[in-house]
Amino acid sequence: MVRRRRECHACKKRFTTFERIESMPLMVIKKDKRREVFDRNKLQEGILLACQKRPISLDTVEKIVSEIEEELQDYIMEVSSKVIGEIVLRKLRKLDEVAYVRFASVYRQFNDIDTFLKELKKLKRRNRHKGNVHKWLSRRG
Repeated sequence: MVRRRRECHACKKRFTTFERIESMPLMVIKKDKRREVFDRNKLQEGILLACQKRPISLDTVEKIVSEIEEELQDYIMEVSSKVIGEIVLRKLRKLDEVAYVRFASVYRQFNDIDTFLKELKKLKRRNRHKGNVHKWLSRRG
């Protein structure tokens, strides 16, 4: 909100106006092609649910939500829910593997235990690869 003091050119009286910057809301394109306004609270609730009973502070969740919101500013008017989901998964993978798997299970709609196991194996391979890279780098230093 911007407050301005103005003057009428005809009568020379001064007055105050309050102006609001009008912005177009970011629309989220859902899987079924419906569109809905981006809802920061909905994003935060989904992340909080995945992080429930994990050693992750509310401040950390708030920081992640703010970072995601900032990334979404690159999108003009519309973004797919898939893009948002992938950003959340990338952030959670770095933060906490359990929260990552929880979010992935809902986001990717795991229907059975085999789907869970595939995701866990991918995560384990990724971590093993990361560990090998760290070992290689430490030997070189």
